[in-house]
Amino acid sequence: MRIIGYLRVSTEDQNTEKNKNDILIWANNQGLGPVLWTEEKVSGCKDWRKRELGKVIDSLGEGDWLIVPEFSRLARSTLQILEILAELKRRGTNCYVLKGAQLVNGSIESKVFVTMMSLFSEIERDLISARTREGLKARREAGVQLGRPRGPGKSKLDQYRVEIESLLKNGARLTFIAKRYKSTPGNLQNWLRKNGIDRTPQP
Repeated sequence: MRIIGYLRVSTEDQNTEKNKNDILIWANNQGLGPVLWTEEKVSGCKDWRKRELGKVIDSLGEGDWLIVPEFSRLARSTLQILEILAELKRRGTNCYVLKGAQLVNGSIESKVFVTMMSLFSEIERDLISARTREGLKARREAGVQLGRPRGPGKSKLDQYRVEIESLLKNGARLTFIAKRYKSTPGNLQNWLRKNGIDRTPQP
């Protein structure tokens, strides 16, 4: 059985010592074994599969533990958190979140919690769409030309460039955007790279 304490910081001045102590105290009270640490400095907006967290989860299996100080340390997006929890459940790995004393595994309580999280993710998607619509409206009122640019477009995504940029700024995931505009994540990623479009969400 492996017990992993995961700590993520997004700035240099964030101190992880208190979180470490809290995790160690909880693990000791539960009679778990020694805690192995994974720490990284990275934005929670970055896809979890491309972070150290993704490598850790790939190494976990039945009966292992992933302990984190709070859900926001896993990701900034409810959608990403749900993906992480689903993958841990598939592997039979226990996830314990100190803040709120939330244990996520195969129990009935966990299933109810994950169902609620799914509802929150739907709300989050609606909020992103609402912010996008408001942003587009503001750009129209400012005289920015929206829609398909003049001249032949090389991609069907060209006509949605302004909308896609707004979605990215509001934290929408590539899978969500690709599905919205009937494309694939790979095609969307190539299109973003080709057009030099910044994918970084605005805080």
